[in-house]
Amino acid sequence: MAHDAMPRPEHPRPQWIRQDWINLNGPWSFEVDPGRSGRERGLVRGPALAGTILVPFCPESRLSGVGQTDFMAAVWYRRSFRIPETWAGSRVLLHFGAVDYDAEAWVNGVSAGRHRGGYVSFSFDVTSLLRDGENVLVVCAEDDVRSGLQPRGKQSGQYHSHNCDYTRTTGIWQTVWLERVPDTHLAFVRTVPDPENGRLHLEATFNQAADGGRLFAEALFEGCPMGRAAVRTEGRQARLSLDLSETHLWEPGAPRLYDLRLAWLPAGCGPEASPDASPDASPSEGADRVDSYFGLRSLSWGGGVMRVNGRPVFQRLVLDQGFYPDGIYTAPSDDELRRDIERSMAMGFNGARLHQKIFEERFLYWADRLGYLVWGEQGSWGLDISGPAGLERFLPEWLEALRRDCSHPALVGWCPFNETTKSQDDAVLATVVAVTRAFDPTRPVIDTSGYVHVTTDIYDVHDYDQDPGTFAARYAPLAAGGPAFVNVPDRERYGGQPYFVSEFGGIWWNPEQADGKAWGYGSRPDSEAAFLARFRGLVDALLDNPAVCAFCYTQLTDVEQEVNGLYTYDRRPKFDPARIREILARPAAIEIRETEGLPASPTGAGGGCGRSCAGRSG
Repeated sequence: MAHDAMPRPEHPRPQWIRQDWINLNGPWSFEVDPGRSGRERGLVRGPALAGTILVPFCPESRLSGVGQTDFMAAVWYRRSFRIPETWAGSRVLLHFGAVDYDAEAWVNGVSAGRHRGGYVSFSFDVTSLLRDGENVLVVCAEDDVRSGLQPRGKQSGQYHSHNCDYTRTTGIWQTVWLERVPDTHLAFVRTVPDPENGRLHLEATFNQAADGGRLFAEALFEGCPMGRAAVRTEGRQARLSLDLSETHLWEPGAPRLYDLRLAWLPAGCGPEASPDASPDASPSEGADRVDSYFGLRSLSWGGGVMRVNGRPVFQRLVLDQGFYPDGIYTAPSDDELRRDIERSMAMGFNGARLHQKIFEERFLYWADRLGYLVWGEQGSWGLDISGPAGLERFLPEWLEALRRDCSHPALVGWCPFNETTKSQDDAVLATVVAVTRAFDPTRPVIDTSGYVHVTTDIYDVHDYDQDPGTFAARYAPLAAGGPAFVNVPDRERYGGQPYFVSEFGGIWWNPEQADGKAWGYGSRPDSEAAFLARFRGLVDALLDNPAVCAFCYTQLTDVEQEVNGLYTYDRRPKFDPARIREILARPAAIEIRETEGLPASPTGAGGGCGRSCAGRSG
């Protein structure tokens, strides 16, 4: 990628768009600070930094132009920017998609704020720090994946990548951008779909008291108006419900999405807050307008089944680790985010576990647009949770992830931890689950994928047995009403929840690799036919078991030395996708059992607008 091209130019938050924003990606000055002495050496105000980097790519990546893969205790960034004259009198927010791990930003030598957490988005109000003409932005990020005090996910704690740990990511790895907002503005809106009643509920939070104002919401489907609602606002929070004239359900593989227009008008401006009023005709001073979207769908779980819109859906998931050969944590383009989902769907998967990483929002956007089910997971590895100190480090960042992603219809469950150990403090897991359920009671929560379970809505296990016969036999007792296989029987018990084999397979297949660095599960099959026979046997064992509601195959792509992907690391298919799809596509036993007696399609799930209207996009 050329240094003079804007990398990742698209809006980073497709579910929350204001018209006035400036992308700060591109060349920045850059310097590694191995002694973390930059503050003492005056790097906040000068001297010039030693090198350059292409943001938003991490310095370990080739796309950044740096390519340094050793441990970096701290890194520094600097660039200048100008504010458009038309932004005068407005507030300006400085946004970071993600910075790993402990970040501080300065504007014109004054600290704008500090944020700890390497996976989530954050912002600072920099209005008071700006000046006419050129402004200087400096960022420092400190990172120590070996400390035990930060979630690192699959970033290697050793110098080299090894087994299932890979190249690290330090510093800025998602888009940096500026946004113009009015003095009082919407800070957050959660959408809660209610398809059973043809309604959308909204919970809005403002940056400060919005006394005497009015909040308007309008839904459209394929350009057709579907409903309006408005309420007066007082204080920092407002709630409203929007009745929809037509019900179009969001479903796996059938992603029917409504557009959502939000507007807040201060007191004395625009129309009254009545359901028939529209704020569009009044470009009021101080008004805040946001373009968004939502999907109308419900989730439920129980009786051994997970349902979408009241219908059982066997989740045929694939493990997606979100690594890229040239960008590490950062996709080289928005197209590549979409293509990874399309690659998965081409092989017959209907979703993914987003594994040991909180993915960027644009991935969730494409999952919403393509009808692709995903589970949200934190990169919990590397954090010591043997005592309460781990909770103090984990929970604030996890709450930020819940808040950022809770309105995405594609996201169907939360999983804060992965493969925790017997040394864990069970109270840490129980507390995180309780907070997650309190924040979002609409989705199931898996406390820790695989083990060691403390309290979980879905019971999941990890199993890399490569023999289809013994693999199937392990789950046969559960199908007959007998005991369930659990990973750590001396510490956890199955409680009758829907049962999910959330990691299996991982079949080692790398016939073209000659460098000896390969790693995978079990023995490598001796031919493509042997691979497909093993794959079919493992998949059939789970599809045929009426007590299993979901599975997740390891994995979508190879990652560095781990070569158990269905695609290579550079995204070449190892097998004809149609052959994998044929194995995955047949109905699962639990789907056949649960759909007996249900109508052919859910009521109101039509694919198009039911009437002709002006402005319809088609």
